[in-house]
Amino acid sequence: MHDNAGQNGNLVAVVVTFNRLDKLKLTLSNLLKNSPAGLASIVVVNNASTDGTADWLATQDDPRLDILTSATNRGGAGGFEQGLRHALTQHKADWYVVMDDDAWPEPGMLDSFMASERPDDTAVAAAVYYPDGRICEMNRPSVNPFWSPRTFLRTLIKRRDGYHIPPSAYEAKEPTSIDLTSFVGLFISKKMLDTVGLPDPGLFIYGDDVIYTLGLRKRGFKIDFDPSVRFVHDCSTFQKDEKKTYKPLWKVYYAYRNGLIMYRRAAGVFFWALLPLLLVSWKRAANRYGSDKAAYEALRRAAVSDGLRHHTSRTHPEILEMTKH
Repeated sequence: MHDNAGQNGNLVAVVVTFNRLDKLKLTLSNLLKNSPAGLASIVVVNNASTDGTADWLATQDDPRLDILTSATNRGGAGGFEQGLRHALTQHKADWYVVMDDDAWPEPGMLDSFMASERPDDTAVAAAVYYPDGRICEMNRPSVNPFWSPRTFLRTLIKRRDGYHIPPSAYEAKEPTSIDLTSFVGLFISKKMLDTVGLPDPGLFIYGDDVIYTLGLRKRGFKIDFDPSVRFVHDCSTFQKDEKKTYKPLWKVYYAYRNGLIMYRRAAGVFFWALLPLLLVSWKRAANRYGSDKAAYEALRRAAVSDGLRHHTSRTHPEILEMTKH
């Protein structure tokens, strides 16, 4: 394996899709149109879509496309695990870049990444923007506030803005060191995947990217936010409303269970001081669910039990059954 991608390395893109054919078409069009010579393949994981995605993908004959069809919807976490596992065994690239089905690199970005010297102990997180050019808030990377007293105090005051990188980092000439980021425009080396392993497919949705990147950092790898590598994410506007309700209701389970796993990995011994605050907040939230309160409570209790035990093997159909309470 090469120590860096450089001009002699190669790259595989992994795209996970579920029931967003129109967005997938745009993403693949942009990827194929702007792919450098070093992009060995684009692995597309179709997460059991029911909107005609499989039929459309079957008509695509570009040799760079490597299409996987899952028999069931395994969520984003399961899709990325499946895609990266396949890419590692079948394509054996030096670098892998992951993205959702509604995100793509701006023209020239993959060429720029491939042409630069990249140490294989440092993952690279792209700067992600909405199509209109605004910073995509849901993909704004952050540092772990529990690893820095100064950042922790700033987080107490500014909350989300206390630990996420500032807008000025997007204009900087040099990369910014980070601890947590999303699976949109994240470049991971083969060395990292071989050392840390693949994302936990049992996480399904929510926090799988944060949990994985925290794991990279805990194993001694670095992550750089590189503002010169730009991606577009054509997603709905991120909402900061902390009093939201989850729709569909089953999302409660994954948000809470994965949240506990994430907080425990991030906070270490401080997790046990944080836990009562989370439990009280989630208990109080039941009143926002009206006639679904009983189902919410069943999901909440299961999420807390599984999250504290790091239990991720409960199936999605089992979660759906809880919503019938």
